[in-house]
Amino acid sequence: MGCDVIYNPYMGRKQETYRAKLATAIKALRGGQSQAAFAKRIAISQSTLARIETEEQNVTIDTLELICKRLGCSLSDLIQDA
Repeated sequence: MGCDVIYNPYMGRKQETYRAKLATAIKALRGGQSQAAFAKRIAISQSTLARIETEEQNVTIDTLELICKRLGCSLSDLIQDA
């Protein structure tokens, strides 16, 4: 678990993977809310949310669009550099 950091030879520096950035952002947005309640809010299953948060889920564009729509944010908000 945690944020995976990879070396990107094109950028010349280490970067978190998008999967890790998404997991971190989703956990932060969920805050103290239960996974079940938050999953219901963004219209995905609790098991899918758990896999996203542990970086085990390969998220589709459709799922990303749904999450962004439900949270009122853009994709860049979910994967931006900290």
